[in-house]
Amino acid sequence: MNFDRKDYSNDTLLHLYQHLLKPRLIEEKMLILLRQGKVSKWFSGIGQEAISVGSTLALDEDEYILPLHRNLGVFTGRHVPLDRLFAQWQGKTHGFTKGRDRSFHFGTNEHHIVGMISHLGPQLAVAGGIALADVLDQRPKVTVTYSGDGGASEGDFHEALNVAAVWQLPVIFIIENNGYGLSTPSNEQFRFKSFIDKGPAYGMEAVQVDGNNVLDVYDTVRRLAQDLRQNPRPVLLEALTFRMRGHEEASGTKYVPQELFEQWAQKDPVDTYEKWLLHEGILDEDARMRYRETIKREIEEGLRLADAQPMPTADAAEEVRDMYAVGSKKLVVGSGTTDERSDNPDVVPFAPMPATENQLPTTNYQLPTTEKRFVDAIQDGLRVSMERFPELVLMGQDIAEYGGVFKITEGFVQEFGKGRVRNTPLCESAIVGAGLGLSIKGKKAMVEMQFADFVTCGFNQIVNNLAKSHYRWGQNADVVVRMPTGAGTAAGPFHSQSNEAWFTHTPGLKVVYPSNPHDAKGLLCAAFEDPNPVMYFEHKLLYRSITGPVPDGYYTTPIGEAALAREGEELSIITYGAGVHWALALADELHLSADILDLRTLLPWDQQAVRRTVEKTGRVIILHEDTLTGGLGGEIGAWIAEHCFQHLDAPVHRVASLDTAVPFSPPLEKVFLPQQRLRETVEKLRSY
Repeated sequence: MNFDRKDYSNDTLLHLYQHLLKPRLIEEKMLILLRQGKVSKWFSGIGQEAISVGSTLALDEDEYILPLHRNLGVFTGRHVPLDRLFAQWQGKTHGFTKGRDRSFHFGTNEHHIVGMISHLGPQLAVAGGIALADVLDQRPKVTVTYSGDGGASEGDFHEALNVAAVWQLPVIFIIENNGYGLSTPSNEQFRFKSFIDKGPAYGMEAVQVDGNNVLDVYDTVRRLAQDLRQNPRPVLLEALTFRMRGHEEASGTKYVPQELFEQWAQKDPVDTYEKWLLHEGILDEDARMRYRETIKREIEEGLRLADAQPMPTADAAEEVRDMYAVGSKKLVVGSGTTDERSDNPDVVPFAPMPATENQLPTTNYQLPTTEKRFVDAIQDGLRVSMERFPELVLMGQDIAEYGGVFKITEGFVQEFGKGRVRNTPLCESAIVGAGLGLSIKGKKAMVEMQFADFVTCGFNQIVNNLAKSHYRWGQNADVVVRMPTGAGTAAGPFHSQSNEAWFTHTPGLKVVYPSNPHDAKGLLCAAFEDPNPVMYFEHKLLYRSITGPVPDGYYTTPIGEAALAREGEELSIITYGAGVHWALALADELHLSADILDLRTLLPWDQQAVRRTVEKTGRVIILHEDTLTGGLGGEIGAWIAEHCFQHLDAPVHRVASLDTAVPFSPPLEKVFLPQQRLRETVEKLRSY
């Protein structure tokens, strides 16, 4: 192997050697511990260390790196304490995830590392969000992220590179091309010759490097990083290498031809560099042994400290609490009062706070009010939040000059600039991932789905990255996903779905669904205040059909609190969104005296408000536009049966849309929606 030292000093060359040696010696020890049952699983990076080590040492220590399974050199290169690293692998509280995740599935902002999730590709977009934050704040920094050749087949790879190229984000995308995705060889993964062929297609520079040559990797990344700090843009860097062990130890290597091991053993990154240093007189035998013994002692001391740490003690309450990040102070506008709430500095509870005012707000505000349409209230909430939070960035398809398909962000570019109001490519997954990246750098993000139906394209990022990030390693995802939802506009199966139940099943998310202009603005402002990922559903049929008094200026409607839209005695209708208006209209038509409880928040939903109305009337209908099977009504109905059974005078009834896709033709859509079934159920329950 050819090593070109260029102008690097002996100290630099030896520094690289020590950092190259350390992950190799740790791995050799871990393989022993794996056989002894002291480590449960291991993804070996033997043969690939030069990529992690060379790229990590080439960066400034405050520049973020997003590693994968085989990038131990990133963690050792950033001086992560070995006792904590070993405790992480042992599943102990002393690790970085309190025993909640394994191997390198964690991050540490102290060391500017963001670990992976098992889906591999999503972190590429997160890197873009981190780089975007640096660009917006005019910080001359670069971000490095890794992908294997197999993981680069995922759609997230395409989306992340496309967005980074369009936005000219200073990200180095390193592809560790070791020839295999688990057992699948490259010729069954892709048809192109090499990954550098892909760069020009995205409009970005592409560079290839010998991934087993630590000096070549270091010099290449160092040169690129210096350039990208001054001239921000993405670069695709293909590092050619080989994995000398299985994908993970249990999978073995029988699927790899033996001659490949023999060929690549001659290119071992540690052995070849060590021999070159010895040959050049930069390293002598005494120093070689001294480095090894020093690292081995550090490993043994780290293991001693990690072994002395206890295994986690399970605390169900703590586990539930840690799904969510702590909130901020909230300004709540009710009927003539304001209240400053200070949250616990450690965690915010999953359960909602007890409702202090179980009525929809009246017009008696300290703030003056203006009659607004539902859509205008949302626009107002966005505007006052943009003014209140200069770190807030809006992202979505066509939301800039065009103002979005529903014109909610019309005029925002002129008011707040294109840096903060960003048109996006059709890359929902990458944009949601970028939102997490912005959060890591202390910013807030709003992602607008053009229609709620399209959220499926970003589903993995939401439920596996945003929702789990705080629970796994304490990093909140300060992201609001806005989604125009619902039927009634003859828009057919792909523009009419009510898909809120997909997310109410996902711990770590919060889900809000306003029914009126006041709450549309107040819940949106509250969502931006909340440091957790919030799914914000807005029924597009209500946009221009519903008006109401909305306070001017900034205020919030509390997340987690329901409100009575109307009070009555005969029965209770528990609902949200358009269902509130269906219930109100039917109550007027039938002269029905009913409690109509507007949930407003679907995760966490207000159990105490539900309990109060059940105890009051004893007869309950749960109404939602979502399809019946698997809808939120089933969960609420089960809870009522379990906790309020003694107060019921009749069976709990659910009323929902048909268990079909949403049809296009208006006569079909009318039968699909639940209004007529609501009427029948009310009459049935009244006469029970």
